[in-house]
Amino acid sequence: MIAAVWLRAPARARLHALRELYRRFFGENTPDARGRRLLAEWLSPAQCAQFEQHRYFDVVGCDTGRTYRIHYGTAANVHEIDDEGHATMGWCFVPSGFLVPGDVMLAQKIALETDERGALTLANRFPPATHSEHFYRRPF
Repeated sequence: MIAAVWLRAPARARLHALRELYRRFFGENTPDARGRRLLAEWLSPAQCAQFEQHRYFDVVGCDTGRTYRIHYGTAANVHEIDDEGHATMGWCFVPSGFLVPGDVMLAQKIALETDERGALTLANRFPPATHSEHFYRRPF
């Protein structure tokens, strides 16, 4: 009887360790996690620090030199900001297909940095958000 209990204990520990390994592996390899990792690889150190702290980062448009703030999200998450950091106009443009937020934000960043006018030609304009910045602070 004691031998049977003793043999089950290591199996239980192995099973627990295996479950933890799967939990960590799949938690780090979800589409959302991979999208955030790819986005982080493309951000400058300043943008990466800004994104980690605020869940948004600023991008300078290639054609006009205007500054745009890209918030974590997939739609209506780009705002043109003034020198004081206040939103003056909202822009909604997304790539086609179902993409995770990190991939959408990377596409928006590349579009504004390489073809600002083309991106804004396709974008829908909307008034800047009147709600709190906490609206964009969604947990990962």
